[in-house]
Amino acid sequence: MALFKPRERLDIDPFTDLLFNALLTFTFLFLIALLLMNPTAKTGIINPKAEFMITVSWPDHSPDDIDTWVEGPKGQLIWFKRPQEGLMHLDRDDRGRVNDMQLIDGKEIVNPLNQEIVSIRGRPAGEFIVNIHYYRSQTLQAIPVTVYLAEVNPTLKVLHYATTTLQREGEERTAVRFSITPQGQVTAINTLQKSLVLGGKI
Repeated sequence: MALFKPRERLDIDPFTDLLFNALLTFTFLFLIALLLMNPTAKTGIINPKAEFMITVSWPDHSPDDIDTWVEGPKGQLIWFKRPQEGLMHLDRDDRGRVNDMQLIDGKEIVNPLNQEIVSIRGRPAGEFIVNIHYYRSQTLQAIPVTVYLAEVNPTLKVLHYATTTLQREGEERTAVRFSITPQGQVTAINTLQKSLVLGGKI
């Protein structure tokens, strides 16, 4: 007489085992595919194709037109009639309320932002001069204009940030000047005045 009863063998179907393993494999591959399709978002990272960016802004909803003028190391100029010269680009020309109305899905949308953007897509040695010009006034009032100069490559670095008040239509002011050394370093940031619109000293 046996002391222990032998265990009964479980009748395992090899086909069921194969299906179970296939299901596990499919689930694993599906999860990997989801991870690859939805990578972790990197917020706050901007990679503009530029070395420096100049932003000129004035109060939202203002109908007044402020223009940005930039002179490069060799005397080349960019402004709204010549938006590109060498490595300097006027990426956005803002005319106050002109062209601020857009039709989207049958609805009129107003963009209140008044802003012009200039990018410098290299580091040529020499001095850059950034001027602001009160091109046209509809309010006939003084207007504060903020100029923001930033080095964006390899990391963002604010070089200059200041607000200048233009008192009347036609007034021009030098907002900032800076120089780039042959080694690519920024030096001599100042606001020594020079006219670019009319030529000569302001």
